[in-house]
Amino acid sequence: MDKDRVKGKAKDVAGRVQRQMGEWTGNEKQQAEGAAEQLKGKAQNVWGKAKDTGRDAMKEMKRSGERDMERERPATKKAA
Repeated sequence: MDKDRVKGKAKDVAGRVQRQMGEWTGNEKQQAEGAAEQLKGKAQNVWGKAKDTGRDAMKEMKRSGERDMERERPATKKAA
């Protein structure tokens, strides 16, 4: 898991708490700041997921290429 996903989730949760506190106290500024923090967290989480997907795709391409190379390798003849 990418560190951006972890940090993004933490920002999302912190923003959600801040927004909720603002709603309970009637503080619109705190609500807005919390919502903005949530949005930042969600964006960072999406970025982390994209990086994970890219990394996984590269690993799979490498594995696939190695398998293809194994199939294309000519058979070796044993010396008599």
